[in-house]
Amino acid sequence: MLLVSRTAEAELERFEHSTRNGGDGSVSFIVVGDWGRRGAFNQSLVAFQMGRIGETLDIDFVVSTGDNFYDNGLTGENDTAFEDSFTNVYTARSLQNQWYSVLGNHDYRGDAEAQVSPLLRKIDTRWLCLRSFIVNAEIVELFFVDTTPFVDMYFTNTENHTYDWRVVTPREVYTENLLKDIETAVKESTAIWKIVVGHHAIRSIGHHGDTEELVQRLLPILQANGVDFYMNGHDHCLEHISDTKSPIQFLTSGAGSKAWRGDVKGLNREGLKFFYDGQGFMSVQLTQTESAIVFYDVSGNVLHKWDVSKQLHPAI
Repeated sequence: MLLVSRTAEAELERFEHSTRNGGDGSVSFIVVGDWGRRGAFNQSLVAFQMGRIGETLDIDFVVSTGDNFYDNGLTGENDTAFEDSFTNVYTARSLQNQWYSVLGNHDYRGDAEAQVSPLLRKIDTRWLCLRSFIVNAEIVELFFVDTTPFVDMYFTNTENHTYDWRVVTPREVYTENLLKDIETAVKESTAIWKIVVGHHAIRSIGHHGDTEELVQRLLPILQANGVDFYMNGHDHCLEHISDTKSPIQFLTSGAGSKAWRGDVKGLNREGLKFFYDGQGFMSVQLTQTESAIVFYDVSGNVLHKWDVSKQLHPAI
């Protein structure tokens, strides 16, 4: 069940997600990114394993880290790619839960307004995609950030691509206001777990490497306000890097279809815990005191696990 309200302190839309586990203080979800290829490049195989793991974990929802439709987003609200790449691919029972999605750079190459249109929610009620928003799922708050407008190259070196910047310009005002909204929201959050989701990596040794614009502008906000995880796609791999200056874990899940075998930059390997240059996805299980992150390959094999314990502050 979803209840929609406005945050009093910011312009980010907030969604209240009631979890499925009877109020036992646990939340489970799957994270996948860079997927929408009408089932090709093993998208359907990854989807099958997502459904299997989702059933085992009794997941509450799915998070998409962007680049939802290749190569150039959607052409409009009636583009058949929406159903061909989403509705007709993620058919498992466990994947019929709510999906929360952000836009990636490939999504901005099409009609970005179409992807965030309420009309798509009428075609498939699972779909919820906005530029930036908040999901409150009891013990965890997820802050979804529109990272594409931060990246200089999409404005200075478009490589003959056209981007849908209708809502984004003037860019400086848009990104500055978004940073203020995110900072206010994470600072005032009382959730046990704080997770920020964006398309672009802050830290990565994959094809694109670190996103310097986010390292400079977004990362300090996360470090200063107790964020536990930053989850992203963009690099078509699975990856785990620990921040060297805070408890933040950088988790890349961008392997939902086409992967880039052997495409490793390796310029900055500080904090690297795990890297896999194949297809797959990630699961997240949270309780009030424990978190469990698991990465899976296209066959559903476990590749990497990471558990974190959190000390609850005693009531005064």
